Amino acid sequence: MGLESLGDLAIHVILKKLPPKDAGRVSCVSKRLRSSASDDLIWINFCRNDLSLCHPLDPLGNPLPSFKEAYQSWRQAFGKYPWSLVKRVKRCWDRIEAWLNDNFPEAKATLCKGATEEEILELESALKVKLPLPTRIMYRFHNGQEVEKANLVTHTFGSSLGIIGGYSFYSHYVNVYLLPIRQVIRDTLQVTRKLGFFRRSKYVLVAASTTYSEKLFFLNCTNGQLYVGTRNLLTEGEMIPCVPHELIKLGHGLNSEEQQDAMLLWLEEHGRRLQNGFVKLHEEENVRAINLFPEEPPLCSTAITNGVKVRASALLIPELSDLQDDVEKFLFAYSIRMSLEPQGCIINGVSFDSCQLHWRHWIIRADDMVVSDVNGEAVIGKFPLLCPGDKEFVYQSCTHIPTSSGSVEGSFTFVPGRLAEPKGDPFLVTVASFPLKLPDYVF
Repeated sequence: MGLESLGDLAIHVILKKLPPKDAGRVSCVSKRLRSSASDDLIWINFCRNDLSLCHPLDPLGNPLPSFKEAYQSWRQAFGKYPWSLVKRVKRCWDRIEAWLNDNFPEAKATLCKGATEEEILELESALKVKLPLPTRIMYRFHNGQEVEKANLVTHTFGSSLGIIGGYSFYSHYVNVYLLPIRQVIRDTLQVTRKLGFFRRSKYVLVAASTTYSEKLFFLNCTNGQLYVGTRNLLTEGEMIPCVPHELIKLGHGLNSEEQQDAMLLWLEEHGRRLQNGFVKLHEEENVRAINLFPEEPPLCSTAITNGVKVRASALLIPELSDLQDDVEKFLFAYSIRMSLEPQGCIINGVSFDSCQLHWRHWIIRADDMVVSDVNGEAVIGKFPLLCPGDKEFVYQSCTHIPTSSGSVEGSFTFVPGRLAEPKGDPFLVTVASFPLKLPDYVF
């Protein structure tokens, strides 16, 4: 029994189960099957499954008359690339864009439209490199961020709209954005003049901080790894890998379906962290930015003592680390957030509507060795007063350790009421241990 002997509903059901390429082949058999295979309900299904498209749009976001035309436009635009890799890159960008749209639309507005093949070839020619296949496709979806637009909203130290985000402590402020191709070319050539080995080793600058505190990310086009510069970048070319080496797979030729370079893995991981709330948006003085201090366990610890809640986490600061220093090799910044529970401060069954910090005690370890035992008044020169319903009091500080892992724990001394008018005896508030650890993924 041939397809043409079946009813229209049966043909429709069969066509929906075929892959798009086979549905196209069926349409060549006869006029009736061509008509059935052109039904937009079938192509809606293909567009949803392959591209998560709810509307018929081309790769640049322009509307098209039908889902069939939309699907064809995508296949034509990315015809030279493995389709499974194209779909994977699109899922990666969709995850990031969805989060930005819901939480940080002003940063989403800085994303450029996809680069053309001509622009990518111009980069490769100017820098004498061959971009790994996943990175080429990443740029075809979004050509980095429009830096001029990002600079319209500024922090005291620079723009806050980098989609990779950043952190601040003391006078050090970092916010990382993805570079558009024109800036990749210009900035990579500038770095090449300072560090001759970059040209020989096929490094390309793909992301950087928009702030006065410099932080630079380089993609190695030979091995597919992404690196971030340390304190010794400009003098020694010292860098730290940003993705586990064993995850990188670079195939040969354009037909390799299983390729994944560090750029794709890095952005996929960033998208997961955004969606899972592992990193969140932070607002200070009406300036919003993606804050890279971890917000969830196991890297963020939480302890509640007598109604005082303290959350704490740390992250590596690669751009201020010195891998050649035996004592202060790795710099970690840590963020402490403290607040008072709705029931207030409870001491021996008695509730108080406020309490104020007086003293801090930190024990910092490198592996299992205590490298610092700190006692002192206040935190960053402040004595925060906590009241129910107030925003968390947040502060950042930093510490060097000689090893790639360690921990911080300690306590705060509070008084119920206020320091000027204590309503009871001082009490200790626990800061649960939180890790200092060189991460698998460095942002």
